[in-house]
Amino acid sequence: MFSYWKPWRRRFISVFYYLLGIALVLIVCVVLSALQKLDGDRTEDMPGTDGTLRYFRELGLLTGSDAAQLQWWHGVNSRRALAQALSGPCHMIEADVNLRGHGLEEPIMAHPPDTDSDITLKDWLDEVKTSNKGIKLDFKSLEAVSPSLVLLEDMLAEPRRPVWINADILSGPGGTARPVDSQAFLSIVTALPVQTVLSLGWTTGWAAGGQNPGYSWDMVRLMEEKCGRLHHPVTFPVRAALLPQSFAQLSWLLQQSERYSLTVWTGRQDEVPLQDLKLYRKQLDGSRMYLDLPDSLKAELSVVSLEAE
Repeated sequence: MFSYWKPWRRRFISVFYYLLGIALVLIVCVVLSALQKLDGDRTEDMPGTDGTLRYFRELGLLTGSDAAQLQWWHGVNSRRALAQALSGPCHMIEADVNLRGHGLEEPIMAHPPDTDSDITLKDWLDEVKTSNKGIKLDFKSLEAVSPSLVLLEDMLAEPRRPVWINADILSGPGGTARPVDSQAFLSIVTALPVQTVLSLGWTTGWAAGGQNPGYSWDMVRLMEEKCGRLHHPVTFPVRAALLPQSFAQLSWLLQQSERYSLTVWTGRQDEVPLQDLKLYRKQLDGSRMYLDLPDSLKAELSVVSLEAE
């Protein structure tokens, strides 16, 4: 009788330990996953961390951590454009801030050289507050910054809503426009709440069929010198047409701080090198590379990325 049950007992014990091993592996996997999520949540809660993606994930408007998912609405400088943006599917609303002409120091929504608009920054912000959209305000002149930030105080008090403050503070490849004074601009915006995203770029130019240099080592090193001591998250708006010549420089720049990201944009007439951009998508952390591109270009880039896998 004992000799009959002995093989079955051995089998039972073997199966038991086998199942126990599987259970332990599953438990370890669950614990590690939970710890990774907790670590990610803690990282996103750290001062100086860009909380843009987390904000929209918590609203159920994004999944995962691919910054390319973010949708933008540009040139929202009128009441009509604002109404369209607020009712549209975008996550972020981009607009330009200028001072009204005729000696008035009132911030309005207008892209220079325009100095008049049918909507002031105050009214614009009041409308946006009723939505769950994030905002990106673009400043082409230093004079408009301080009076605008006073109006932004209520929105900046919201700990989660993404607020991006943008200015070109350095001269970049092919740039002919005069940048905003970097020292004066940074001295103002560094007083903003630490969750505010500073979008700091270079003036650029691009010519079809011409020699278009990329972002040089001197340019990225000077930008790091300006931003290295900041405590805010910083995104660098970079022109898509200039990226193929700039991978080494921009990847180096991202390595200097976890606070840094890229926001890829394009001019209307630019030729965007999709085959070259796939290198950025493949090599860089997707959570640190926003694609502020037309939907058609983003779709093509997604196809290119899939084909490369």
